[in-house]
Amino acid sequence: MFKKILKWLGIVLAGILVLILVGLLALYVLSEEKLNTVYQVPASNITVTADAESIARGEHLVDAIGLCKECHGQDLSGTVVDEGWLTVLLVNPNLTTGKGGIGGQFTDEDWARAIRHGVKPDGTSVIGMPAELVNHLSDEDTAAIIAYIKSMPPVDNELPRTRLGPMGRYMILQLPFLLAGQVIDHDAPRPPAPERGISAEYGEYISVQCEMCHGENLAGSSDPGAGPNITPGGDLGNWTEADFINTIRTGTTPEGNALDPEMMPWKMISILTDDELRAIWAYLQTAPAVETPLPSPTP
Repeated sequence: MFKKILKWLGIVLAGILVLILVGLLALYVLSEEKLNTVYQVPASNITVTADAESIARGEHLVDAIGLCKECHGQDLSGTVVDEGWLTVLLVNPNLTTGKGGIGGQFTDEDWARAIRHGVKPDGTSVIGMPAELVNHLSDEDTAAIIAYIKSMPPVDNELPRTRLGPMGRYMILQLPFLLAGQVIDHDAPRPPAPERGISAEYGEYISVQCEMCHGENLAGSSDPGAGPNITPGGDLGNWTEADFINTIRTGTTPEGNALDPEMMPWKMISILTDDELRAIWAYLQTAPAVETPLPSPTP
C-alpha cells in the first residue's frame, strides 16, 4: 500500500514538474518573441549641432523633463537595478563614450530612434525606458538632448547585460509599456511643438512624464506606486499657483506634508524655471476635475 502511495505521489510530482517546465518554456518563447521583434521606424533626419545653447537646452531637458539621470546616473554612466534572479537584473546603459558605453557606437540617428521610438540600432525595443513619454519632443529639443549626451565626458563603466528571470519575463508579457517599441505609434505624424512660454499648451508639452505615475487623466489611483490626484478635483483644487511652485521648490505641500523623493522626484523637477512651473500649473487647471474618493471607513 505504501509503495502504491509513493508511486502515485511520484507520478503526480513528475506531472507537476512537467507542467512547470512546459510553462517556463512557453514563457521563454513568448517573451523572446516580443523582445526580438524588429520595429521599422522612419528616419528622423534630425540635425544635431553642438553649440553651447543647444547643449544647455539639452541638459535642462535631460535633467528636468526626461529625468534621464534618475536611471542613467548623474554622469550618465549607467546603473544596475537587481531585483533578484527570479525577476530581473535591469541595466540602464552607460551613455558616454567611455569603456562599456554606447556613446561611441551610436550615431545621431541611433540616438533619435532610441529617444523618439524606443528602439535600439538593431530595431528591437529598449527595455524599461519610457520613451513614449518623450517621443513627442520636437526635432529641435530631441537634437538638443543628443547634443548634451554627446558632450558628456567619457566614463569607464562596463556593465553586465540585462537578465530576465521568470517573473521578469511574465512582466514583459503583462505590462506592454516595459517595451516602449511596442506601445509607440512609429508612423504617427509629428505633433506641432508649442511656443515656449507660460501657456497650458507648453505646460502639457513639458509635463507628459507626470502621466507615468498620475495616469493619463492625472487623477492618480490608490494602486501601489501610483501618484495622487493632481486634477482640480484633488488637493490641488485648494492650492494657488504660488502653493504649487513652492511645493515643487521645497518638497512640502501647503498642508505640511513632505513629498517622498523616491516616489515624486521633486528635487529634479525643482530646477524647472518659474515660467515653466507656471505653464505646468496652467495646464493642470485645464484637466477635467476628478474627485478623489474618500477612504472607506474602518470597520
